[in-house]
Amino acid sequence: MSTTSIISEPKVAMRKPKWLRVKLPTGENYKKVRNIVSEHKLHTICESGNCPNMGECWGAGTATFMILGNICTRSCGFCAVATGKPLVADLLEPEKVANSVKTMGVKHAVITSVDRDDLPDGGSIIWAETVKKVREYSPSTTMETLIPDFMGKWDNLQRIIDVAPEIVSHNLETVRRLTKQVRIQAKYDRSLEVLRRLKKAGMRTKSGIMLGLGETEKEVIEAMDDLRTVGVDVLTLGQYLQPTVSHLPVFEFVTPEKFSEYKEIGLEKGFRFVESAPLVRSSYHAEKHLF
Repeated sequence: MSTTSIISEPKVAMRKPKWLRVKLPTGENYKKVRNIVSEHKLHTICESGNCPNMGECWGAGTATFMILGNICTRSCGFCAVATGKPLVADLLEPEKVANSVKTMGVKHAVITSVDRDDLPDGGSIIWAETVKKVREYSPSTTMETLIPDFMGKWDNLQRIIDVAPEIVSHNLETVRRLTKQVRIQAKYDRSLEVLRRLKKAGMRTKSGIMLGLGETEKEVIEAMDDLRTVGVDVLTLGQYLQPTVSHLPVFEFVTPEKFSEYKEIGLEKGFRFVESAPLVRSSYHAEKHLF
């Protein structure tokens, strides 16, 4: 594969290997969480992002909440979240999320959002209010916030820093060469700058990369080095899975053995935690990344 090429179609259609089989979500705790999310009309990335770990996470009584609606202003080639003109932001959403966290007895909540490039503040005011409300309603709950890049408007990023979640995550998503195709409106170096500023402000930081889009091992290692250069503490690596036929194709299914190899490389480079396996997603085992 040429190092200058964009993502290519695999030569033959590939079946998912056996290590990517996901059990259907079951159990009383899973049903309880699902009912609460439905009752409060919350948007979870577990559902809209077709997360393969939804059964495991919800079965354990945890969930990742997506704020600022379920329509994104960006059109990333990997993401199952709807793209278009978002609805007006719900000013009561911070209280709804906080009430649900309290009702569910969540010990560690992961909060993420769609990109809201349509808003002058990028949604950062509701972001900050959500963190504040969760702390008000459930003081013992720790939080990870998986944030957008706010288009490089640093006053908006500062609102996240000011409320100081226990962990702040921003995903690089892919290697430098593939960024333009995978994250159409994003910029590789802008994401690194987000993470650099967070670390400079004293935040615990985290980022994730999807594998199987046509990246080389050398490129993955270079991305690790870039993330360590800006001080990222926690790295997640998981297999990209094509949500629909209109999304980017899977170039390859990376083996569990290769994921294990990347984990060892990442730990050697100084990441505090590396979650690296085919079904790992950004919020997987998030509660274990507090330090």
